[in-house]
Amino acid sequence: MLRRAMDPLATALIDARERTLVLVSDLDDARWMGPRLAIVNPIRWEVGHLAWFQELWTLRHPHGGASEIPGADALYDSARVAHDTRWDLPLLDRAAVLRFLKTTLARALEVLERGGDRYFHRLALFHEDMHGEAFTYTRQTLGYPAPALGTPPPGAGPLDGDVEVPGACFTLGAQQDEPFVFDNEKWGHQIKVADFRIARAPVTNIQYAAFVEAGGYRERRFWSDAGWRWREQSGAERPVYWEPGFRERRYDSVRPLAPHQPVIHVCRYEAEAFCTFAGRRLPTEAEWELAASTPAKRRFPWGDTPPDHRLANLDGRAGGPVDVAAHPEGDSAYGCRQMIGNVWEWTASRFGAYPGFVADPYKEYSEPWFATPHMVLRGGCWATRGRLLRNTWRNFYPPDRRDVLAGFRTCALTSRE
Repeated sequence: MLRRAMDPLATALIDARERTLVLVSDLDDARWMGPRLAIVNPIRWEVGHLAWFQELWTLRHPHGGASEIPGADALYDSARVAHDTRWDLPLLDRAAVLRFLKTTLARALEVLERGGDRYFHRLALFHEDMHGEAFTYTRQTLGYPAPALGTPPPGAGPLDGDVEVPGACFTLGAQQDEPFVFDNEKWGHQIKVADFRIARAPVTNIQYAAFVEAGGYRERRFWSDAGWRWREQSGAERPVYWEPGFRERRYDSVRPLAPHQPVIHVCRYEAEAFCTFAGRRLPTEAEWELAASTPAKRRFPWGDTPPDHRLANLDGRAGGPVDVAAHPEGDSAYGCRQMIGNVWEWTASRFGAYPGFVADPYKEYSEPWFATPHMVLRGGCWATRGRLLRNTWRNFYPPDRRDVLAGFRTCALTSRE
């Protein structure tokens, strides 16, 4: 008898859980807690939160009821548990939280097989994928060993120059035929974008090093008022993991900067200051999306085919960024490279609601951040799961965050600027 093929969504849920375990299981108990920092969670708390979230939306939400873990809501609900208290809670121990992960996934797969609401299973999947990326940069922040993901390919070199993107009346945002989108992508709406020129590739380490060598972190004229306040308060003199001599710390080791890889772990203030130094600017998110998708609304820069190893640096396959000339098969119709994968790209746009916004059931995902200084990033990074992304996907962080896996590309100034 032929065995029935597994549901692709079930396969993805299993894969996401396996990735979570790869990212945390090699760390000892002390590292599972780690230091109290505003930009990371204790891993022990975050792993429990993953199991709690899956249980809440795929098992409890449809029918109500309590968690299988007594008091779990008071421990793992990120919307109600203050960040700086998470180190002090009576969290499940390592063995218990791993059991919680295992039993919750098994129960969720049973519900899915019986016809459970696929929307909420996808929500749990993509939530876990996003936390997997957070585990990746948490390990970098804390100087833990590199996760056992992929290995880097040979260098591919630089990719200079701009492409011309003709102005257009353009639909910004997601189409209603997508199987799943987050509420902040809804829905596509017409806007007008003027002609612009955008870089073929993100800014590289060697390009950014010219800004550092020119004293860019000491020159007030390159920085916005808010950016200069951040620079003075932070004492930044270079990107956060760069060291003198143009070396960088990657996880628990120090190595020479790869000149043609995109600069990474820079905040929006740093991106903005570089642009001023270079006589450039950041793209708006509408410009970014138009350059990636064309007015015809390609799902990905290269078309509608899902990403794979040829098209983009995703899924941790390379273990880090690759040179900006890599993946020419993934170019957009206009000739932009790596608009999906390698590094998240800061834009000039503040994170806000699209017209007619209505919050989805997971109300805490987007709406609380519309009234904050969060800025939009686009495109994904080397650690982002490919199944999560499309050209309309919006990430968002405060402008001072530089622990995340973000870089940027630039646009030429116009005669109006």
